[in-house]
Amino acid sequence: MGKIQSAWRSPWVIGLTVMGVIFVTANFYLIYLAGDRAPSLVAENYYERGQDYEKNMLKRLAKDPGWKMTLTPPAKISLKQPAEFQFSLLDKEGKVVTPDSVTLFAYRPSDSRADFSTEMSRLAPGNYQVKTQFPLKGYWDLLASVKDGEEEFNISLRIFVEEN
Repeated sequence: MGKIQSAWRSPWVIGLTVMGVIFVTANFYLIYLAGDRAPSLVAENYYERGQDYEKNMLKRLAKDPGWKMTLTPPAKISLKQPAEFQFSLLDKEGKVVTPDSVTLFAYRPSDSRADFSTEMSRLAPGNYQVKTQFPLKGYWDLLASVKDGEEEFNISLRIFVEEN
């Protein structure tokens, strides 16, 4: 009779074992990353905010003055380089509107820790500008918020910040 060979000498057994070890190791690594890095995409009071959103949205639609708001980004936005944004505001008839303040909010969809806001300065009646720098490359959501008395109106824009 011949010798019985161990199953561990078979390339199939070795290959399946190695693939199993790689699979388990990769899953533990991904679980570690998920716990280590919070995506910051979930608000703590999400339920209350959702209920409040519908009520406020209906109120805002009823109060909408029909202003024509334009937020103009520069042609190219580079990482950690000053970028100048222009904002103009006209009413329904095309006349200049002069609100109390205009603020530019920058939201990073993947990391709320990078979010920031800056007040826009008035160049002329109805025309505003701001120079700002973005600390991270990638997509950003911008929101120009116009305050006129107790009322607030917004326009949004998505931009891409390139590496130099």
